[in-house]
Amino acid sequence: MKPLALITGASRGIGRAIATELGRTHRVLVGGRDRAAVAEVVAALPDAAPFLADLTDEGAVATACAGIERLDVLVHSAGVIGHLGPVADAPASAWREAMEVNVIAPATLTRLLLPALRTARGLVVFINSGAGLHASPDWSVYGASKFALTALADALRAEEARQVRVTTVHPGRTATAMQAALRAAEGRPYQPERYLAPEDVARTVRLAVDLPPGASLESLRIAPAPR
Repeated sequence: MKPLALITGASRGIGRAIATELGRTHRVLVGGRDRAAVAEVVAALPDAAPFLADLTDEGAVATACAGIERLDVLVHSAGVIGHLGPVADAPASAWREAMEVNVIAPATLTRLLLPALRTARGLVVFINSGAGLHASPDWSVYGASKFALTALADALRAEEARQVRVTTVHPGRTATAMQAALRAAEGRPYQPERYLAPEDVARTVRLAVDLPPGASLESLRIAPAPR
């Protein structure tokens, strides 16, 4: 039987690249909210099924998780950029959205799937960001949520050290549709050749997945090569 991997945010961008990469060796649960987009990815993989849920709806997530008794890999790739701008202009709603999607949702999904992960002595991968390591002006909301995600991963790693491995990947800017929209919002040109490809991040996840049971890749920062 193939090992089982669940990837959130797998209908596009980095998440889709990870689903494609792990699909070579795993049965993949393709996480997302858009039924048509998820179905397209499922159809493109050799062995896959949809995992349809709004990750901020705990009841819906619990229903989607029902029946998963063993899980070898859980990749948290879904997330939002949210508000960009100074702290002085960030409304409470922006803070709540970023924390709900980028921190509370992965924490909840992990909690619900911990029994299945423990059974498999599985791996949890958090796709974080350089913003989860270094704070920058106008990025307070997103950065704070990613710093919190780093703390979540570190705490989980310590708590589950004997049963579950935990890896955090901190990619630099990556050439995705979200990145194009972000650059437009910043009023700057989008030059995808200067960024990481989603497949670069996927191959980094593969490194963590393929380590022998006695080894763990705890945290890795990857950045585009100078051009």
